[in-house]
Amino acid sequence: MLGTLALAVSGINSPQLGTDELVTWSVGERSTGRILALVHNVDAVHAAYYLLMHEWMAVFGDSHTALRMPSALAMSGAAAFVALIGGRLFGRRAGLCGGMLFALIPVVSRFGQEARSYALVVLAATLATYLLLRALDRPGSPWRWAGYALCLAAVGLLHLVALTVLLGHLALVVLRFVRRERSGLWGFCLAVPAGAACVVPLVLLGRSQASRQLFWLPAPGVGGLVGIWPQVFASALCAGVVITLAALAWKEGRDGLVLCLAVALLPPLVMWAASHGDVSYFRFQYVMFTVPAWAVLAGAGLAAVTRPSWRPVAVGLAVLAVLVLPDQRTMRGTFQHDVPHGADYAGAARTIEKYYRPGDAVVYVRGAPWMLDQGVRYYLRRDLKLPEVFLAESAVEKNELYPAHCAQPAKCLKGEGRIWVVVPGTGPDALDAVPVHQARALSAKYTTYGTERVSGLTVALLQRKPQRTP
Repeated sequence: MLGTLALAVSGINSPQLGTDELVTWSVGERSTGRILALVHNVDAVHAAYYLLMHEWMAVFGDSHTALRMPSALAMSGAAAFVALIGGRLFGRRAGLCGGMLFALIPVVSRFGQEARSYALVVLAATLATYLLLRALDRPGSPWRWAGYALCLAAVGLLHLVALTVLLGHLALVVLRFVRRERSGLWGFCLAVPAGAACVVPLVLLGRSQASRQLFWLPAPGVGGLVGIWPQVFASALCAGVVITLAALAWKEGRDGLVLCLAVALLPPLVMWAASHGDVSYFRFQYVMFTVPAWAVLAGAGLAAVTRPSWRPVAVGLAVLAVLVLPDQRTMRGTFQHDVPHGADYAGAARTIEKYYRPGDAVVYVRGAPWMLDQGVRYYLRRDLKLPEVFLAESAVEKNELYPAHCAQPAKCLKGEGRIWVVVPGTGPDALDAVPVHQARALSAKYTTYGTERVSGLTVALLQRKPQRTP
């Protein structure tokens, strides 16, 4: 836990907020009623996370560290359960090896520094596996099965796709049934529907929103089943090392092999198959909850080949830490949470603050990145309020992620003396990136006073043309 937490908080402030993190911040700032209204329109699958972050931000604020700390804590908790699961299935030595391997996997640090639900999903899915093992130890205990059912509900509420972890759990129960160990069958058959029933409303709502939220995701090819693993581990090298170590565990306990392999392999396969319909769900973030299963197996493999000495274990872990150091450093880069766009929201905000005058207004142009307006607002001083010129209805008022703009831009200009224009890209003229009708309205009454370009964005200051005297 401490090792994972130390790596997760190291450099946690360095990357600027990415698009998804800005959504978390934007939604978390809203009232509980507004959040519930939003998820009726979009992002229902993240409703529980948004409500959690709303309460968290009310207590701890919205700094980089505050927004990301729940994920860091969740990954450290997942590391503990990796060690506990490994200890139950393969022995204490294997459990400790697995926990430390988990801490070193780059994706653990990467999404331990992401203000999004994925780390909490990893924790919840890993805890569910641990609670299943405890329930199977004492199958006559209703409280253990109740805890398992509640954890399954938490998994589904945090991310519906993660409920595919049940495929691995089912594989273990079936194996025990084949061996005529049927004492836990009824508990499992009652706990799973009970946990799943809690998320039925979310399933119905999420299905109606899926095509809108994931329309941009293409159906995966056969190569996707191989290509996804370097992304899942956030390092091709680490993926190769962990999978190789996992293969070395093939002679260890059968129950552990069946459970971990099923959790590690079946969810990606099912998601790949399901992604050839109307909606694709094949994103590496959605199968990150399989990483703990790989870590448990890799820990068992490492323990097996180094038994009985601890020295080769320490050497192996040290070598892996050195090998993944470049990946660890890269993911803490300034724009690593928004790699496709590399948008310097903080730089744009500094430009506006430097030349700001009371009465200034702003035009934000969304494209790629989609949350450009929220990105600049996050890094602006909280006391600096820039009215948005062409805003007809804010995202909060619409109970949506994006606002509505004036249908007739020229009529929305109210005689502002100066207008800031922030657009994606670094083209020669900022107005070229502005929607045509808005650009015409601005060009008719304003001239460009100055332009500054930062990574991925252009910030222009428009000044009102002097009125002609008759």
